Amino acid sequence: MTSQGLLRPRPESAFSPGEGLLRAEHFQMAWATNDIDRAKALLSDRLGIRNYTPLGGALATGGEIRVELAWVGTIMYELITASGPGSEIYTGRLPNDQGFVMKHHHLGYLVDGQDNWDALEAEAARSGWAMPHKSVNPGFMTSCFIDLPELGHYLEYIMPEPAGLDFFRNVARN
Repeated sequence: MTSQGLLRPRPESAFSPGEGLLRAEHFQMAWATNDIDRAKALLSDRLGIRNYTPLGGALATGGEIRVELAWVGTIMYELITASGPGSEIYTGRLPNDQGFVMKHHHLGYLVDGQDNWDALEAEAARSGWAMPHKSVNPGFMTSCFIDLPELGHYLEYIMPEPAGLDFFRNVARN
């Protein structure tokens, strides 16, 4: 049997983040870096991800962010670099060493609907986990990072609206 035969079809799952933060649809793996071009070259040249969708611009708090996104199958890979005011959520866990740094930043999860979003927030509060960042972009998506220090990275949750889903559909595929 080929590996494809082992992996498809995958078992169904009832996603309910109110029953545990990992009970959501995992779709993304992200790294923060101090040199996004070098990180992109690493993923491209050594790991085979060659097509990306770039994003960038000002953070609401005055800093700057640059992101590169790429789908490989059902996983979206994300590279992030940021600087200036408000960038700490992205850069705060990067070592201050000199030279190139690329560190796992978050796993991303999709949340389907307001009821599941409310359950997610209630579960995070009940469990005492910090939510150091939340963004609400009406008509596009709601997102947040939850900090579980034991994991060494964030968990990001995204509740996309139709325009957000369209954006994800148009991210480069590999």
